[in-house]
Amino acid sequence: MTLQKGDFILIDYVAKVKETNEVFDTTKEDVSKKEHLHKEGELYEPKLVVIGEGWVLKALDDDLTTMEVNKPQTVEIPADKGFGQRDPEKIKRVPIKQLYAKEINPVVGARIEYQGKNATIRSIGAGRVLLDFNPPLAGRTLIYDVTITSKLKDPEAKIGALIHRRVPVVDLEKFKLTLKDQKLTIDMPEDTFYVEGIQIAKRGISMDIQKFLPDMAETKFVETFKYEPKPTPAVPEPKPEETKPKEKKAAKKKTEPPKAEKKSKEKANAP
Repeated sequence: MTLQKGDFILIDYVAKVKETNEVFDTTKEDVSKKEHLHKEGELYEPKLVVIGEGWVLKALDDDLTTMEVNKPQTVEIPADKGFGQRDPEKIKRVPIKQLYAKEINPVVGARIEYQGKNATIRSIGAGRVLLDFNPPLAGRTLIYDVTITSKLKDPEAKIGALIHRRVPVVDLEKFKLTLKDQKLTIDMPEDTFYVEGIQIAKRGISMDIQKFLPDMAETKFVETFKYEPKPTPAVPEPKPEETKPKEKKAAKKKTEPPKAEKKSKEKANAP
């Protein structure tokens, strides 16, 4: 299966520094735990890449078109094609009191922000701190062990992957996609209603679909709030009917013979 620019693929990888064999990034949860890289709440799963879009290092991106699905491959990336060579001009010593003034407790190896730039603390001594403003992996040769787990072809699969990329915290199966006459409707699950930045994510999804599926005429997001049905008040069961006093009296009268008839019977029985 030939891969080319614009293809949607999912990749698993383990990235490490060649000189030290230190793993610095991975999509595999077991490796992240073994290498003490695991972050709570982080999703470890095959990563979506649209070839040629720069979603991974360019050197790796360029090599993806030479790979095959489900066939592991190793890519070696020299420093000049990775994070660049180390620049000695980007290493500076600053008074430790300047960090204390910014409420920064200096620790060797820590990443901090100083004067609007990210830096790594390399050493501490004599009241001064050595800050390295080079990227942490500058000057290192990188090794990527990569496997393309699948290539996405169907529009629905591509749309689903784009949604998951923007809203990874919600199970993709909870979204309902309806595609008709080049018009897309996305029914948003209730889990997304309170996700931080969901409006920005929806805008990003819309722009992604417009870019990667240009034949799509429109994208509609539907949010439906469902209410629990109100309980119906219980209707008391009717009590067994009782004969009313008047009815009883009337019934008694019906069973007794008329007075005239009663008197004639008494005379007939007289001696």
